[in-house]
Amino acid sequence: MATTILEPDTASPASSGTGALAVPRGLSRSEARAFGKRLRDICPRERHAEWRPAPDRPDPVSLVLAAEQGRMEELLPLRHARMARSPFTFFRGAALTMAHDLAATPVTGLHLQCCGDAHLSNFGGFATPERRVIFAINDLDETLPAPWEWDVKRLAASFVAASRDNGLTDAAARDAVLACMRTYREAMAEYAQMRSLELWYTALVAEDLVDAIDDPDLRRRGLKRLQKERSRSIAEDIFPELVEHKGERPVIRDQLPVIFHYPGHEPGEIHEAIQEALRGYAASLHSAHREFLERYELHDAAIKVVGIGSVGTACWVLLFMAGEGDPLFLQVKEARASVLEPYAGASRFANHGQRVVNGHRLMQPASDMFLGWTRGPRRDFFVRQLRDIKISVRVEGFGAVEMGLYATWCGRALALSHARSGMSRVLSGYLGKGDAFDEALATFALRYGDLNEADHAALCRAIAQGKVEARDEEQA
Repeated sequence: MATTILEPDTASPASSGTGALAVPRGLSRSEARAFGKRLRDICPRERHAEWRPAPDRPDPVSLVLAAEQGRMEELLPLRHARMARSPFTFFRGAALTMAHDLAATPVTGLHLQCCGDAHLSNFGGFATPERRVIFAINDLDETLPAPWEWDVKRLAASFVAASRDNGLTDAAARDAVLACMRTYREAMAEYAQMRSLELWYTALVAEDLVDAIDDPDLRRRGLKRLQKERSRSIAEDIFPELVEHKGERPVIRDQLPVIFHYPGHEPGEIHEAIQEALRGYAASLHSAHREFLERYELHDAAIKVVGIGSVGTACWVLLFMAGEGDPLFLQVKEARASVLEPYAGASRFANHGQRVVNGHRLMQPASDMFLGWTRGPRRDFFVRQLRDIKISVRVEGFGAVEMGLYATWCGRALALSHARSGMSRVLSGYLGKGDAFDEALATFALRYGDLNEADHAALCRAIAQGKVEARDEEQA
């Protein structure tokens, strides 16, 4: 092959101004692996260990505040309180901060669809339309084509932040990162051997992952949790948790400060922004799914505060009914510009909701049939079902064994999402069979963990000095 195939691709919309490399189509397996192996000349794998904050790095508190521009100001004190709880919760809310830092790290120039916020708590189990429960990335608000290393480095650093938060040693944290990176590398090699359709249909079935756990007690607990979540019913479990009746009409129950009706609107009174957004949303659905949605009547809408990084964005929960005892909950979530855009280039989609939906469909083996996008008076949104057998993994209680096991799950899941880009053979060629990349990422993650703790301390000082307002749920 001619060496010109490693020239920057200036024609690609996703790589404008970012120096992304063009990967020729139609390469054989051996040619693709050779292409990837030659990327080591551009960026030796050991270089990924490098990390030193830039001398002109912005104040970390200013980066936190910059990420909040345009959000609902009355909710920002809650976001600050959640971020201040620990270095790990700070890390979860500081996607923009890390995107800024990652932009200065060594990369190969290979771009693919990235999560943009691939920390370990953004992975979990969810139900496919066929009612299988699979394990994958489940939060793609920041998704964008970008250097693949950024996802991997954010995931690696998140295991250090979470391990330290759980009181584990840095040796245990390093082991978790090594397990994650080793699994990512080995899984990529496995996916590189698959035909395109075989890879596209591949999913990590949650029950298979749990069945493969060696420790019998961990396996038993995992199967019990999985069975419990699979048995939960929208009508029999979630409906009573979220709904009360005003006369004969079911409405969403206010649960301040995390669920509440828009000021000036009574329960059952739908805000005009939601009504306008829903008209556009239906048009984004497959025609069969749109007809199915028409069986339901919208009964209520309320603001729902979610997560840490999303606090302050306009997020709603909608209650639809197709008859007595027949509910459907949809989540309408604001889609803002990805935190990666200042560093990887603007999205090719005019609507950021469509950007998120496209990322879901590219990176997840299966997507919710109600997944769609729309635009309100001033904001873009994406829509999906709320809590449809969604299993969030409780990493806060993990010891070293659980953390290491979970690291292998996340490494394999991220490898699958990245492999779906069609570049698994190139990536596998770059990563190779040795542990050079794994070791480099472990060193990077520990170094970045130190910076993250310093950033967290800076936010706590700003709160204590009255420069940043924080108010937790009990104070709201």
